[in-house]
Amino acid sequence: MAAGIFLLLGACSGGGGHENSEAPRVVSPVPVEKPARVGLIVPLSGPHAAIGQRMRDAARLALPDNQPPSMDVFDSAQPAGPAQAARQALEAGDGIVLGPLTAGDTQAVASVLQPANVPELAFTSDVTQARPGVWVMGLTPEQQVRRLVDAARLDGRKHFAAFLPDTALGHSMGEGLTLACQEAGLDVPQVMFHGDSIDDITQKMAQLSRRPSAAASGSASSSQAGDGPSAADPMNEDGGAAVSAPSGAQASGSGTSGSTVNPPPFDALLLGDTGLELARVIVALKNDQLLVPQVRILGPMLWRSFDGKLGDLRGAWYVAFDERQRRGYVQSYQNAYHQKPSPVADFAYDAAALAGALIRQNKLDVATLTQPKGYIGVNGLFHLRLDGRMTRALGIYQIAPGGGSQLIVPASRDLTSSSSLSASSSGAAPVSSAGVADVPVWSPRRQAQGTGSSDVAVWSPARQARPAAVRVQPVP
Repeated sequence: MAAGIFLLLGACSGGGGHENSEAPRVVSPVPVEKPARVGLIVPLSGPHAAIGQRMRDAARLALPDNQPPSMDVFDSAQPAGPAQAARQALEAGDGIVLGPLTAGDTQAVASVLQPANVPELAFTSDVTQARPGVWVMGLTPEQQVRRLVDAARLDGRKHFAAFLPDTALGHSMGEGLTLACQEAGLDVPQVMFHGDSIDDITQKMAQLSRRPSAAASGSASSSQAGDGPSAADPMNEDGGAAVSAPSGAQASGSGTSGSTVNPPPFDALLLGDTGLELARVIVALKNDQLLVPQVRILGPMLWRSFDGKLGDLRGAWYVAFDERQRRGYVQSYQNAYHQKPSPVADFAYDAAALAGALIRQNKLDVATLTQPKGYIGVNGLFHLRLDGRMTRALGIYQIAPGGGSQLIVPASRDLTSSSSLSASSSGAAPVSSAGVADVPVWSPRRQAQGTGSSDVAVWSPARQARPAAVRVQPVP
């Protein structure tokens, strides 16, 4: 406006007062572009308020109030609903929105943000909400299954099947297995869903493994145990005699004249049960001789909390985060808020730190969000895919004899190389300064020091503890 007034006054005073002097031109001021802000939509009231408040605290730990960019926090449980929270975020000028928590709220928020081309990093674990522009940050069954398939393939497994509970979790794992096999160019896996009863479990397990119906009966352990490799004692801890086999039973290949049990049509089997149902599944596995080494049993992260009771599945694999990876973040959270973060708060921290790093570097765009190398989060490496799904570099744990587990494949530091996903049953991969290429990282210490301005990533306990990032050496 000042520039326009100046030009107008100059035109009135110049030109010697001639009537045909040029008309004044008003020059519009150049708009000053405001820096992008971050919006956070979580439940701050209602039944999920405690979870939402911890997520808000984790996000604030990643984006302190005294450092850019600014973060606006909205309650997804407000009377007007999550869609109104999304509209408030747009009005505030937020260039990216983190949250909300549930699948239903994610859909409502996406309906507002997508027409405005504002990216959304949602905390739900419902992969059906994933789409271009809406990323599912929660740990999904699909992410776990894809990691298991990658590791099992490098273990030499080529034929996959699944025996899963007829629940939402089971169906999600089945869909994840089908997708992972399709992406890997493998045959379509056979997926069998079962009920809770022992009869349904044993009958369907026999059907899946193409065993005679007698193998699915309660007497199968005595009639079949000596006809093939010992299922009850795959580690040969009892001198070659199967625990459930009758006296004198021997394993296949020992020179007996007994018939040999044909191998099943798969060499890797995905399970998803817990509790009593898992115990019944284990009985069926023994009856049909479907344990390691003939079949690699694969399981979900849920097994982490009770793997000490899974000695009968010795040799089986499951995926999990490495708790050592998040120690630095947990300590920072405890120092700030005097309590431990909830697991879902990890995703809020990752999302906020990622958004902040991209905004500070003026790289808040889809190409950078989905860069192939991914980002280091509090639980390890993750990659945002163009379709809204995520890939996580989870660790592979193996059930030990007597229960418990051992980390045999640390989470990869390179999602672009399949060699970094290989497994070794001899033990954990060594940590070395050699190996895969370093992934750009970000940590509170580096931010405070003003270093790493070219970094685009999230959190690295390794760099927080020491100058150089730890690299995991691929297992030969």
